[in-house]
Amino acid sequence: MKNLLWVCVGGAAGSGARYLIGLWTVEQFGKAFPWGTLAVNVAGCLLLGALMRAGEKSAWMSPVVLLALTAGVMGGFTTYSSFNFEVFRLLQDGQARSAIAYVALTLGGGFLAGATGYGVARAVVG
Repeated sequence: MKNLLWVCVGGAAGSGARYLIGLWTVEQFGKAFPWGTLAVNVAGCLLLGALMRAGEKSAWMSPVVLLALTAGVMGGFTTYSSFNFEVFRLLQDGQARSAIAYVALTLGGGFLAGATGYGVARAVVG
């Protein structure tokens, strides 16, 4: 039950951060393209890759802390369900090029960011 509580607390923090980033990107770039979700997904992949590597090799990160940060914070932060809906909406609106670009940037950028986060953590943590 303690683990569930930490996942829920972390999830609330991650969801709040995702919401604020979404608001900020709409203010900065408008609503024509889902920049907020793209930014959160790529950043989430980077952070999750780093956390997973750090959790493997770091003595300071207990299993409960790792769970709270990964399943909690990052689970609340990343937005692949929103990604799916936004691709669907772009296609419905006849914006196939934007939909394809969004899918490619999210998947390619997420993969590269996750590998980079893992590599940086490996260099720092070992």
